[in-house]
Amino acid sequence: MGGPVLVTPMWSPFCTGFHLLGPHGRPGGCPRVGGCNETRMLEKLPQCGQAFADMMHTVDVWKWCHLSEFIVYYQSFTNCTEVETNVVGCYWPNPLAQGFITGIHRQFFSNCTVDRAQWEDPPDEVLIPLIVVPVLLTVAMAGLVVWRSKRAGQLL
Repeated sequence: MGGPVLVTPMWSPFCTGFHLLGPHGRPGGCPRVGGCNETRMLEKLPQCGQAFADMMHTVDVWKWCHLSEFIVYYQSFTNCTEVETNVVGCYWPNPLAQGFITGIHRQFFSNCTVDRAQWEDPPDEVLIPLIVVPVLLTVAMAGLVVWRSKRAGQLL
């Protein structure tokens, strides 16, 4: 029985996400105590990026900004980066892996914009009544409570 084999996700209090099982079925996907081999990680991550690029090229370019069109490919890319990072003893995410993922985002999603409404204040004719009316109602209600509390002794 050779190297690690990818299995279904399992939870661990010390590291999360996809883990690898070693040859004897023991968890082996958490980063090693010996440290992170960043050089090896940076050699392995481009394989994930190339696989993602190959999958993205099957999607029409005009659909690249619609996550529903490639969510499965992106999930595969994310899982790949996590597994490859863990295999070399590094935590995921980490600054180097995030930098790589950001580069992939720039390559494929730089032309995607989020349509956001431009908020601006309403005209003064609308804004002033929206402020003054609640303030006046609060003062009037407080006055009514004080007036009723003074009259309560007279009514009994």
